[in-house]
Parts: sequence; structure tokens; C-alpha cells
Amino acid sequence: MLEQYLDDCETALNGTFPPSTLQALLELTRNRLIDKPHGDLARWMAALQALPAGPALHQLGSDTVQLGTSGGHPQEAVKAALKGLMPWRKGPFNFFGVQVDTEWRSDWKWQRVAPHLSPLAGRRVLDVGCGSGYHCWRMAAEGACQVVGIDPTILFLVQYLAVKRYAPEMPVWFLPLRMEELPAEQKNFDTVFSMGVLYHRRSPLDHILELKGALVAGGELVLETLVVEGDERTVLMPEDRYAVMRNVFFLPSVAMLKLWLERCGFTDVRCVDEAVTTVDEQHSTQWMRFQSLPDFLDPHDSSRTLEGYPAPRRAVLLARKP
Repeated sequence: MLEQYLDDCETALNGTFPPSTLQALLELTRNRLIDKPHGDLARWMAALQALPAGPALHQLGSDTVQLGTSGGHPQEAVKAALKGLMPWRKGPFNFFGVQVDTEWRSDWKWQRVAPHLSPLAGRRVLDVGCGSGYHCWRMAAEGACQVVGIDPTILFLVQYLAVKRYAPEMPVWFLPLRMEELPAEQKNFDTVFSMGVLYHRRSPLDHILELKGALVAGGELVLETLVVEGDERTVLMPEDRYAVMRNVFFLPSVAMLKLWLERCGFTDVRCVDEAVTTVDEQHSTQWMRFQSLPDFLDPHDSSRTLEGYPAPRRAVLLARKP
């Protein structure tokens, strides 16, 4: 099945990347999936194979991405297979009547972002740090002619394959890669999304420049990240952990983030949304049983993290590459 996936990627992405570049990207993918696979990959693939065969009726444009219809397959068997792909962090999804209540209500983020986007119809889209691919399916439902999601987490690739099983005709593709592994200055995409990635990067300006290099002239960047309140001189760098996470480095103010984007050469930079993340939007569920946002906040003051920093606040900025 993974060999077929690699063949399908090669066919679908021919023309998106130069031949030599595409072969290099596929070799990296092959190395991570076949040559040196994750220790749990065989178990995840068995769970995937236990799902009902596809394709099936699907509705990718709804807040809950719908795959199949209820009643046609034993729900306990479907649920058991999907449980084999836990934890489910980005969603929600519904497979044949089984509701997958993910850690994140990713539909809420999409509702904040989508009204402000340049129309995605006919555009090539790159989604950096795409997780399970939830937003990729929503982008495809908006008419994007091609959506490429990248994320190094192999479980997320298998979760993507679970959806692709029922919507094989949709132009959505997933590569288990990091942004820095894509070629610089490829200039292949009309819209590039980076949502929930920037604060994990030790060099945020390098990440912004990588995103810019992936865009065609006139292309649109959609950047969503953790921010703090303040002016154009305000940026928080946690001493150690932030909301229990070790890999959080820079949380700028919106004004500082605008300055970063402009210094990197973007124009028409604007913030279209800023909001505190609530425990209704991110929390543990039966499909993601590890700790989540309620466990990362001060139990006596939900406006602060356990470390005493401001609680998570996220902003969405749009910018254009000249």
C-alpha cells in the first residue's frame, strides 16, 4: 500500500516540483516509510487496513469531515480500527457514523481564517505542519486544484491515508517532510499556510523566508501563530517551557510579527484575527487521552500558564509576496 502511495505521489506531483527535486523528496519519504520505518508503522497500517474499503461518499466541506454513511458497516469495528490510529489531534472527522472527537476543534480555526482568504479555487496550496490533514481537505473542498500537506509525524500521514481511502479523487497529497527539507526558492504555490509552526522554530525569520520562497509572485501567505499582547518591540522567549511545551521559542506581539513579515519582504500585511485559545477549543477527549490545554494552565488563574506566562493567544496574519 505504501509503495502505491509513493507511486501516486510521483504521478500527482509531477510538474509541481522539478523532476530531480521530486525524486529527492520521494527518496526522503521512502526512507521514512519503508527503509527505516517508525516502530509503530506496521500497527498503524494494520488499523488502516481494518477500515472498510473505499471509495465512499464523502463531504469534505463541512465542519466535521464526513467519510461514508452510517448503517453500512458495523460501527464497533470501524471504531476499533480508528482507535488504532490514536491520538487524533486535528479534526473533527466522522467515519461511517463514528464521530472522532479530536483534541483540537480545527473547524473553529478554519472559521476564523477562511472568510479572509483569497479564493482558493484553482490554486496550488502548501500546508506546512498540516497534522492529520484536516485543513487540507477543507482547502480542497474550496476548489484548490492541488493541496500538498507536509508534516514529519508518520501517524498523521496514516490518518491522512484513512481519509484519502474514501476520497481518492481529491487532489490532496501528504509528504512526511519538514519545511526546511523542501528546496529553497521553489516558487511553486499560490497560497502557503503555516498554522501553529512559527513558535516551534528557533529562527522565525528563516521560517518566514522559507515560506516566502515557496510562493509565486503575488502569492498569499497565511500565518497563524502564538502571540502576546504588546507593541512592535514586544516578544516573549520562554526561559524553559511554555504551557509545558519545551519547543516554544518566540512569541511576538502582532505588531512585532507584522514587522518581521515586512522585513522579510512581504507586503499588504494585515492581522485578520486574534483570540485567546479556550479549553473548549483544545482539550483531552476519548480520542486523545494525553494532557491538553486545561492541564497546562494555572489552576488558580486561567489567564496564565503553569509557568506564569500569558495563556495561549493566537493571531492570523495574511501577507502578499510582491
